[in-house]
Amino acid sequence: MIKLRKIEPNDLPYLYQWENDAASWADGANHNPLSQQDLRAYIASTTGDIYRDGQLRLIIEEQTTNIQSQITNTTLGCIDLFDFDPRNRRAAIGMYIAPEYRGQGVGKEALLQLENYAFGHLNLRVLYAVISTKNIACTALYRNAGYSSSSPLPGWTLESDAVIFTSFRPSRD
Repeated sequence: MIKLRKIEPNDLPYLYQWENDAASWADGANHNPLSQQDLRAYIASTTGDIYRDGQLRLIIEEQTTNIQSQITNTTLGCIDLFDFDPRNRRAAIGMYIAPEYRGQGVGKEALLQLENYAFGHLNLRVLYAVISTKNIACTALYRNAGYSSSSPLPGWTLESDAVIFTSFRPSRD
């Protein structure tokens, strides 16, 4: 069972590995290595409240139970809400799935859970993701999740064009 949870100090080794995965930098906002001290400070300062922090990072975890009823948690990646606009009730989505867990439906399940939280609990109206046209797996994920895509954004990054995928839910007010 996949679940999302707040970042904890023992997530430092994962964050250090993921944030310093240079292969993923073209698809994200990070373009330089981060130190463990940078990440420790981030973990210590984040409250898990998007209204205070302006962003929210959640760890994607799989919980399994063996035949002796022992629970094991496996950290699979992280998913973020950022570029938060409380007035217009929208936020961008970022996601990182560890390479060994890609292609197993982890991203889809994490995205569905994040949507439920963002639209249901935070009462956001719009979620969006800017995806490189070279990132075929991520493009398929958002298309299959029912997100609408924009026209290509030429030269959005040095590596490729990009597309904005959006999901809109009417407000409850």
